[in-house]
Amino acid sequence: MGAAERAAEADRERRGVVIEHPNRGKTSSKTTKAIVILLLLVSVGLMLIVCIGGWTALEGAKAILIAYMAIYLILAFYCARWNRGVLPLAAAFGIILLIFAAIAGPEWFARDKTGFSNPPLDEGILGLVTLLLIPVQLLLIAFAMRGFQQEWNVEVEKPKDGSRRNPDDEDDYGAEPARA
Repeated sequence: MGAAERAAEADRERRGVVIEHPNRGKTSSKTTKAIVILLLLVSVGLMLIVCIGGWTALEGAKAILIAYMAIYLILAFYCARWNRGVLPLAAAFGIILLIFAAIAGPEWFARDKTGFSNPPLDEGILGLVTLLLIPVQLLLIAFAMRGFQQEWNVEVEKPKDGSRRNPDDEDDYGAEPARA
């Protein structure tokens, strides 16, 4: 928590208010969050299968694949903490991974020519797993954008004591101002 956040928290404490996030309590928001996290983790699992199963054949793509898995795990972590800002990033990375998978998938099937090394896992399975990333990324893009539209970031200040008065209507001495 930064200095500005601590100061804002102290100010809210002084005024006797708490922060609520009404859109996070909705069933649709909770479901969308769970689906986005699941799709990120499924993507990591599929990439891990391709990484382990095709390690010897990946050549220069190893670093990119490992970086993508790390990024998706970080995005899943922040999504679990209701961070709405990672949703457009998840969609953007999903678009890029979708393009990579669309290009790389058919190439796994074309490795039956001479001169290609045989990866630990069959090329057909690696091609199928790579092509499975395409619909997963399409779903990730759709659900991440749906989560972004749900406005998880909306905050509402409510009095701690549950009253309906506005805490900003008090003067510096805690007394209600005179109404004309």
